[in-house]
Amino acid sequence: MLRVLVVDDSRAMRAFVRGALMEEFDCDVVEAASGFEALRLLPRDNYDVVVTDINMPDINGLELIRFVRKSERHREVPLIIISTQASDRDHERAMELGADNYLVKPFTPEEIVAAVSAVLPSGDG
Repeated sequence: MLRVLVVDDSRAMRAFVRGALMEEFDCDVVEAASGFEALRLLPRDNYDVVVTDINMPDINGLELIRFVRKSERHREVPLIIISTQASDRDHERAMELGADNYLVKPFTPEEIVAAVSAVLPSGDG
């Protein structure tokens, strides 16, 4: 079963991503309302994918990427950024820090499913 951590301070966005992924994959979706909450959840479990917003209170998505990429346990976990920030600079910065994919809000259920499918090893989707 696919395990996904969705990190976004918007309850509606977390529900949207959860619904889209559960419709397409046999998955368990864990939600975090902040980067700080994500940092508390990460050591407790293994995740196949992390989907995170950039703009959040406390620890933002870029800081979360840095943490995950430095973590021995999670450094190989694919990271997908979801953000309202659409500039090339924001996209490049996220990718340089180690994001595997970047979606600009608003996006469709098909787009988040495609983004997750693209970062999974073949056969996991």
